[in-house]
Amino acid sequence: MVPDGREELVDIVDSGDRIIDTVSRAVMRRDVLRHRAVFILVRDEEGRVLVHRRSDDKDLWPGWWDIAVGGVVAAGESYDEAARRELFEEAGIAAEPVLVSSGAYDDTDVSLIARCYEVRHDGAVEAHDGEVAEFRWVSVAELRDLLSRERFLPDSLALLGSRLFGG
Repeated sequence: MVPDGREELVDIVDSGDRIIDTVSRAVMRRDVLRHRAVFILVRDEEGRVLVHRRSDDKDLWPGWWDIAVGGVVAAGESYDEAARRELFEEAGIAAEPVLVSSGAYDDTDVSLIARCYEVRHDGAVEAHDGEVAEFRWVSVAELRDLLSRERFLPDSLALLGSRLFGG
């Protein structure tokens, strides 16, 4: 839901990222429709990565860890607008993320076309939207260990993992 109680609308796109429909977020999730998303990798001056555990109330992968903040691009919203919005809503960071890549991800739970960003942030982080249960700053070595012990979102790993681990 959006803040005024209306259901969030999402643009559905074809494989070329052209809008072909607009539906509710619930319909997009139920029917696993291809939509637009943004992922923002946050690093600090020491090169540590901000990871977070998702709220248990999330509609997809609740309680799982994520290497990026981000989310679904709302209907009519640009990728850049969504990246700034998600960065502030999820982590309280008001910054201009830098576009680093784009790509697509599909599995049985989600189908999306994404733009991926990076931002450097050395200050505090604070969830503003209730979607994040916990934040952690981790080194790449610590992240590798965490990946072996916890469930992480597969889409952000697929789209941004090479920026962290090479390859």
